[in-house]
Amino acid sequence: MSEVGKMLVLFGVVMVLLGVLLIFFEKLPLGIGRLPGDIVVKRDNFTFYFPIATSILLSVLLTLILNLLFSLKR
Repeated sequence: MSEVGKMLVLFGVVMVLLGVLLIFFEKLPLGIGRLPGDIVVKRDNFTFYFPIATSILLSVLLTLILNLLFSLKR
């Protein structure tokens, strides 16, 4: 049971760090969140934002990082 608790704490710390990085990442000129393929619809009183390309990129990066971490753990 303590292993599950450690994994949850680790997951929480990673999520907090990822959130902080995303907050500061939008100020950098890298274009994350404004990639070609992200859908933005702006109307008079309404803005709809659907980051398809950003989601795919983050998914691939997180998959690679987690696979690396789990392979090092073995």
